[in-house]
Parts: sequence; C-alpha cells; structure tokens
Amino acid sequence: MLKKENGGLIMPEMRRRDREVRDLAEIKAIIEKNMILHLGLFDEEFPYVVPLHYGYEFKEENHQFIFYMHGAKQGHKIDLIHQNPNVCIQIEGEVIPDYDHDIPCKYGAFFTSFIGRGKAELLEDSEQKAYALNQLMQHQTGKMFDFTEKMTNSVAVIKVVIDYYTAKAKKMKSAK
Repeated sequence: MLKKENGGLIMPEMRRRDREVRDLAEIKAIIEKNMILHLGLFDEEFPYVVPLHYGYEFKEENHQFIFYMHGAKQGHKIDLIHQNPNVCIQIEGEVIPDYDHDIPCKYGAFFTSFIGRGKAELLEDSEQKAYALNQLMQHQTGKMFDFTEKMTNSVAVIKVVIDYYTAKAKKMKSAK
C-alpha cells in the first residue's frame, strides 16, 4: 500500500515500521555516507543487479532524489536500460554484526539502507553529462572537475529520478 510522506512523495508502506527512517536529514545522511549503490534492472526472467559508484542531488522543490552513475558506453546494463528504463536503487551502509547472543535466531546486523524506484535515462548532452559527472565526483571525492566534451563523450552517464523510496535502520541501543 502506498502513502504520502515528505512533502507529497509517494512511499511504500514498510512492514518493520520500528526500523523505518522518515526524517529527511537522516535519509540524506544514509545516502551521503555511502559510496556504492546497487542498480537493479530487468533482464528477461531474472533481475540484473550491478554495483556502481554514484553521485546524487536532492531537489527541495519537489522532494526528489536524483542519482547519477557512469560506465562504458556499451554493455549489458546499457542494453537493459534501453529495453526497460524502470530501475531500483539500493544502498546499504554502516553494517555492524550483532552476534552477541545465545540464540542463533537473534543474530543479525545493525545497518542503514535506502531503496528507491525510478526511471533510468542515458544522458546525451555534454553539459548535462559534465554536471552529472561532477555530482558523482563531488560525492565520491569532495572535489569538482572541468570535464571536456571529449571526456563526456567517452562515457555513458545514467540519470535516475526516484519516484518513491524507503529508508531503514537497525540501530544499536545506546549504553545507559
């Protein structure tokens, strides 16, 4: 079931509401702290998931996350995006084992995660690609760069506008 949250953005209901992250600043922190996302694509009968470095931005006016990735101009993920642009993005971070239990079923991990669904677009315009690559480099390195048209023409740049998302965390209880 879908619901409205965070300024009208549609998000799916979460089964484990005790782990749901609703605070936008906390959601942004999950995305900011991590370096790799998993891009899920449709590949006939089976999903195809590929880990990628990413950059992102958050559009305040419509409460929307936009992710940018890059890679070779040809290959399986590019072919799949052309066939079906519907994608899923998954980010996990801060994974800490929780193995200090006498009962095996209580084992697990403390973690944070973000899952978003949207449409992938392959950018063609050199200026748009340079902007996207700078979002990626800013996130990955903290630096901005001057990208020439030759540089932007040598790579594929994927833009994913997220339609809806969820964030989740299992946090350690603080010592009292």
